[in-house]
Formats: sequence, C-alpha cells, structure tokens
Amino acid sequence: MKTVILAGGLGTRLAEYTENIPKPMVQIGTKPILSHIMNFFQSYGYDDFIIAAGYKKEIIIDYYKDIKEFKNLKIIDTGENSMTGGRLLRLKSYFKEGENFFMTYGDGLATINLDDLKKFHLNNKKIATVTAVHPPVRFGELEIKGNEVINFEEKPQAKAGWINGGFFVLNSKIFDYIDNDKTLFEKEPMTRLYKDKNLLAYKHDGFWKCMDTLRDKIDLEKILDKKGQLWKK
Repeated sequence: MKTVILAGGLGTRLAEYTENIPKPMVQIGTKPILSHIMNFFQSYGYDDFIIAAGYKKEIIIDYYKDIKEFKNLKIIDTGENSMTGGRLLRLKSYFKEGENFFMTYGDGLATINLDDLKKFHLNNKKIATVTAVHPPVRFGELEIKGNEVINFEEKPQAKAGWINGGFFVLNSKIFDYIDNDKTLFEKEPMTRLYKDKNLLAYKHDGFWKCMDTLRDKIDLEKILDKKGQLWKK
C-alpha cells in the first residue's frame, strides 16, 4: 500500500531551521525526521512512498537521490503555496479508482500499529480513517490529595480528549472532496466527510509526538537517545 507524506509546508514555528531547509528535513539525531517516518512505515513492510514536496523541494530531492534505503520513493512538486488538501489533490494520477493508501504529515512520529490501522479502515469501508491521539500536556501534571503531591508526570499525554494524530488511511474517493490548491484538508474535506458519515477514528493510546517547535525537536532527540527508534515495529 502506498504512503503519501505531506512535506511541502513552510514550518514557520520551527524557523530556527526552516529558513534554510524544509521542516521534514530537520534532523532528529543523525537523519531527517522524514527518514524516521519512512523507517516507521518500512518496519511494517510499507515501502512505497510519495513525498508531496513544495517549499525548498530541491533540498529533499538532492538529499534522497543518493540514499539507498528508500528504493521506491517518488518526490513530487505539489506547489510552493498549495495547502494540505491541494497537495494531496495533485497526486490523484498516482492512484487507481478505489485504491486505499496511507497519508501522514512530514513532522510526526508514533507507535501506531499500522497493520491494525489498515485493517480497521478496510473492515469499515469508509472513505477516510483518521488516527485519534491524546494531546500532550505542555507542563508537568500534578496529582494532589489534600495538599500532598501523590504523583507527578513530566509532560504526559492528556487522559481525556482526542485530536487528529495525522496518520490517515484514505480511499481514492477522497479526491472528490478536494476542490483545488487552496483547500485545507483538515477543514472542508474533513467536515464534509463526517457529515457524509464517511470518516472514522482509529484510537491510539500510545506514544505520539509532533515536531512543531524547537522544544519538540529536543524532546524527540532525547527519546531517540534513550530508547532508540521506538516508533519502529
């Protein structure tokens, strides 16, 4: 099954790096987060990648032209100013009618069981499945009894509430929900999908981390240093 990775945005909240390189090329340890994402999918046997590039696309193209570990990799220019839905729409010709595929962003890592996610999507026969995750808590969470602290967790994930975790399985019918380059996938298409009862959530309670800021990059590097690529199967 093919995997689309959206990798064309400006990444303005990580401007320390993204003035010079696209966000998915920011390194975690010794390689770009984009490579870590592809390693994650590869560990489940999914190694057919389509990178939807845009901002500073030439840096992605130049880096991967000599990288041998990704043999089935296409890097497609989806426009400098396209929104997330627009980038996806520009890839329509790469999919057959009725084909299912993974889609994710070029800045997130998780321990989602991709086989279970795929099975959930195929069994339910909807156009779109989104992985729901618990949002991370920015500050340490205190559990208090009276005035006594009985538990402290440094930046745990929230116990309640769900957010878009960024790992999707989509059917090619999704392209009917996207109008043009200016379409933001997370707005009109997602709204229309749930109104049409064609959007389901696969719940993931485990590790998930999105690299939005420098702090997030540092956190991911600490995890990599202590636990290795825990996102790999």
